[in-house]
Amino acid sequence: MAAPEFVAVGHVTLDRIGDTIRPGGAALYAAIAAHRLGLSAGILTSHADDFPLDAVPPQIEIVTVPGVQTTTFEHGETDGRRTLRVTDAAGPIGADDVPDDWRDAPIVMLAPVLNEVDPLVATAFADASLGAAAQGWLRRVGADGVVTPTTWTPPDFLIGRLQALFLSREDVGEDVTGAVEMFQRVPVGALTAGENGALLFVNGERYEVRPYPAKEIDGTGAGDVFAATFLIEYHRDGNAWDAAALAACAGALTVGGEGVAAIPDRAALEAALRVYQAAE
Repeated sequence: MAAPEFVAVGHVTLDRIGDTIRPGGAALYAAIAAHRLGLSAGILTSHADDFPLDAVPPQIEIVTVPGVQTTTFEHGETDGRRTLRVTDAAGPIGADDVPDDWRDAPIVMLAPVLNEVDPLVATAFADASLGAAAQGWLRRVGADGVVTPTTWTPPDFLIGRLQALFLSREDVGEDVTGAVEMFQRVPVGALTAGENGALLFVNGERYEVRPYPAKEIDGTGAGDVFAATFLIEYHRDGNAWDAAALAACAGALTVGGEGVAAIPDRAALEAALRVYQAAE
């Protein structure tokens, strides 16, 4: 069986927002973004039986490492900043969990949410355009389940394989020194900043990516859609600036709806890109 064109690795989640519970997780948002851009997509994940698989487009392949629980986040807000609390967590995902027929996937995104993806998973995809949305490696969980930022030093073997590394200002806080140091070690890095756009690092050189104007309804997953869109477009033509423009549009369109509903398809994204480019 042929490998999907795009593979995302990380926990699918249950996100509790007020009285609503909906499916989420960086890997889910990334895979749906790839699917809506016309690629075959797969997710390597871990969850329990309570995750609603029927909420995932049936065209997306899912390989599950069985878990006793499904990773569950309670979303809140304090002083205008998003807060997260973990109530349940699924199991780890390692290199041995990668199906043999997926190991030649052309595009792979490591998308941990809770330090569940062993960086050695990267070694299972020898020839892939490999990206990492690293937020889950920069999270620490307190005794009460509250998620707080922590520092992370990527191992050399991972850095040596990455084509692109993605972080957000929410992940790193105001001091971006550590993020910039990581970006100096990979071909491309992106630091997203919501309505303020993003910073793009190409071979260590810094560039600003202006935002696409958007009315935010729900910011969940926008950075993951940015990352997946960038990685797909960068794999396609190798132009980091064009990939960043398309990714900026994709992230902005995603915040215009709740959950995965507003992740754009190719037609919507290309229409937005024309508007974006006309405003230059």
